[in-house]
Amino acid sequence: MVIAKLILNKCIQDSQEYGSNDEFMVSRVFFDLKIGDKLFQNLYVDIKQIVGSNYESYPLEIGPPNNYSGPLNYSEFRDAIEKYYRGLVGKQGSGIHIAGAGNIRMQNNTFIKQQVYEFNIEDDKGGW
Repeated sequence: MVIAKLILNKCIQDSQEYGSNDEFMVSRVFFDLKIGDKLFQNLYVDIKQIVGSNYESYPLEIGPPNNYSGPLNYSEFRDAIEKYYRGLVGKQGSGIHIAGAGNIRMQNNTFIKQQVYEFNIEDDKGGW
Protein backbone atom coordinates (compact mmCIF):
# COMPACT_ATOMS: atom_id res chain seq x y z
CA MET A 1 0.00 0.00 0.00
CA VAL A 2 1.38 3.43 -0.99
CA ILE A 3 0.36 6.38 1.16
CA ALA A 4 0.17 9.93 -0.14
CA LYS A 5 0.76 12.76 2.30
CA LEU A 6 -0.78 16.02 1.09
CA ILE A 7 0.66 19.05 2.88
CA LEU A 8 -1.54 22.05 2.14
CA ASN A 9 0.22 25.36 2.79
CA LYS A 10 -1.59 28.35 1.31
CA CYS A 11 -4.67 29.48 -0.59
CA ILE A 12 -5.13 32.62 -2.66
CA GLN A 13 -8.85 33.15 -3.12
CA ASP A 14 -10.47 34.75 -6.21
CA SER A 15 -7.39 36.07 -8.00
CA GLN A 16 -7.51 37.86 -11.36
CA GLU A 17 -3.90 36.78 -11.85
CA TYR A 18 -5.08 33.14 -11.94
CA GLY A 19 -8.05 33.73 -14.26
CA SER A 20 -10.92 35.18 -12.20
CA ASN A 21 -13.41 37.24 -14.18
CA ASP A 22 -17.03 38.40 -13.91
CA GLU A 23 -18.30 34.82 -14.39
CA PHE A 24 -15.84 32.65 -12.42
CA MET A 25 -13.76 33.00 -9.27
CA VAL A 26 -10.44 31.19 -9.59
CA SER A 27 -8.53 30.39 -6.44
CA ARG A 28 -5.25 28.54 -6.07
CA VAL A 29 -4.13 26.15 -3.34
CA PHE A 30 -0.39 25.57 -2.90
CA PHE A 31 0.92 22.32 -1.45
CA ASP A 32 3.64 19.71 -1.20
CA LEU A 33 2.97 16.03 -1.89
CA LYS A 34 4.87 13.09 -0.46
CA ILE A 35 4.36 9.75 -2.22
CA GLY A 36 6.22 6.98 -0.43
CA ASP A 37 9.70 8.42 0.11
CA LYS A 38 9.53 11.01 -2.71
CA LEU A 39 8.66 14.63 -1.94
CA PHE A 40 7.20 16.88 -4.66
CA GLN A 41 7.34 20.51 -3.57
CA ASN A 42 5.76 23.78 -4.68
CA LEU A 43 2.76 22.26 -6.44
CA TYR A 44 -0.60 23.95 -6.85
CA VAL A 45 -4.14 23.31 -8.00
CA ASP A 46 -6.75 25.74 -9.33
CA ILE A 47 -10.27 25.89 -7.96
CA LYS A 48 -13.04 27.38 -10.08
CA GLN A 49 -16.38 28.55 -8.71
CA ILE A 50 -19.23 30.57 -10.25
CA VAL A 51 -19.33 34.17 -9.02
CA GLY A 52 -22.13 34.66 -6.49
CA SER A 53 -22.58 30.93 -5.80
CA ASN A 54 -22.91 29.55 -2.28
CA TYR A 55 -19.50 28.94 -0.67
CA GLU A 56 -20.75 25.98 1.38
CA SER A 57 -22.66 23.93 -1.14
CA TYR A 58 -22.09 24.93 -4.75
CA PRO A 59 -19.89 22.45 -6.61
CA LEU A 60 -16.27 23.42 -7.10
CA GLU A 61 -14.25 22.59 -10.19
CA ILE A 62 -10.90 21.31 -8.93
CA GLY A 63 -8.23 20.68 -11.52
CA PRO A 64 -5.31 18.27 -11.43
CA PRO A 65 -2.12 19.25 -9.59
CA ASN A 66 0.11 21.52 -11.64
CA ASN A 67 3.61 20.11 -12.32
CA TYR A 68 2.72 16.61 -11.07
CA SER A 69 1.64 13.71 -13.28
CA GLY A 70 2.36 10.67 -11.10
CA PRO A 71 -0.03 8.31 -9.36
CA LEU A 72 -2.72 9.84 -7.19
CA ASN A 73 -6.14 8.95 -5.83
CA TYR A 74 -7.98 11.90 -7.38
CA SER A 75 -11.18 11.36 -5.35
CA GLU A 76 -9.32 11.61 -2.05
CA PHE A 77 -7.14 14.45 -3.34
CA ARG A 78 -10.18 16.42 -4.51
CA ASP A 79 -12.00 15.89 -1.20
CA ALA A 80 -8.98 17.15 0.77
CA ILE A 81 -8.64 20.28 -1.42
CA GLU A 82 -12.36 21.02 -1.10
CA LYS A 83 -12.34 20.60 2.70
CA TYR A 84 -9.31 22.87 2.97
CA TYR A 85 -10.87 25.59 0.78
CA ARG A 86 -14.30 25.47 2.41
CA GLY A 87 -12.62 25.46 5.83
CA LEU A 88 -11.02 28.80 4.98
CA VAL A 89 -13.91 30.54 3.21
CA GLY A 90 -17.62 30.23 3.98
CA LYS A 91 -20.01 29.75 6.88
CA GLN A 92 -17.62 27.31 8.59
CA GLY A 93 -14.56 29.22 7.39
CA SER A 94 -11.77 29.95 9.83
CA GLY A 95 -10.28 32.61 7.53
CA ILE A 96 -13.41 34.43 6.34
CA HIS A 97 -16.73 33.55 7.97
CA ILE A 98 -19.60 34.26 5.54
CA ALA A 99 -23.14 33.65 6.82
CA GLY A 100 -26.52 35.09 5.84
CA ALA A 101 -25.28 36.89 2.73
CA GLY A 102 -25.75 35.67 -0.79
CA ASN A 103 -23.60 37.81 -3.05
CA ILE A 104 -20.28 38.67 -1.40
CA ARG A 105 -17.07 38.81 -3.39
CA MET A 106 -13.71 39.42 -1.79
CA GLN A 107 -10.75 39.18 -4.12
CA ASN A 108 -7.08 38.29 -3.73
CA ASN A 109 -7.32 37.06 -0.14
CA THR A 110 -4.28 35.05 0.96
CA PHE A 111 -4.63 32.39 3.66
CA ILE A 112 -1.55 30.73 5.10
CA LYS A 113 -2.59 27.67 7.03
CA GLN A 114 -0.89 24.30 6.97
CA GLN A 115 -3.10 21.23 6.98
CA VAL A 116 -2.08 17.63 6.29
CA TYR A 117 -4.14 14.81 4.77
CA GLU A 118 -3.03 11.23 4.18
CA PHE A 119 -4.67 8.70 1.88
CA ASN A 120 -3.96 5.50 -0.03
CA ILE A 121 -3.19 6.19 -3.70
CA GLU A 122 -3.75 2.61 -4.85
CA ASP A 123 -7.54 2.83 -4.31
CA ASP A 124 -8.07 4.77 -7.52
CA LYS A 125 -6.90 3.47 -10.89
CA GLY A 126 -7.94 6.63 -12.80
CA GLY A 127 -5.49 8.98 -14.44
CA TRP A 128 -5.51 12.51 -15.68
